[in-house]
Amino acid sequence: MQKSGSRSLPSLSVRIDLDAEGRIGPGKIQLLEKIREFGSISAAGRAMDMSYKRAWDLVDEINRICRQAAVERQTGGRNGGGAMLTPFGISLVARYRKIERDAASAVRKELAALRSDIGRPKRSAEPVVNCVA
Repeated sequence: MQKSGSRSLPSLSVRIDLDAEGRIGPGKIQLLEKIREFGSISAAGRAMDMSYKRAWDLVDEINRICRQAAVERQTGGRNGGGAMLTPFGISLVARYRKIERDAASAVRKELAALRSDIGRPKRSAEPVVNCVA
């Protein structure tokens, strides 16, 4: 979410709790974006340095917690299967990114103030000098 060249900390990360056990955050959204980019769960997983099983488990979790498919697998064909985002999946990514932008905009001044406060050097205590006469 940070622009390159700007100091990276502090930054805002958005996680949306959909229910007591299901949440959507930056990792799952990035996985969906990679699936859309590569047309494959395994290629998306590789691009994110995760196993196919981990990527598939996350896709399965997204589809389950949203109660509708965000990713649809395509089987067979000359070059094998693949995967694509459903219209709901495309909408989920767009909605999450909008929430993320809106949240970042809402806290921009506070993050800048925090960055300034964190960047200030700590005051050092006056040295203690013991004199024995």
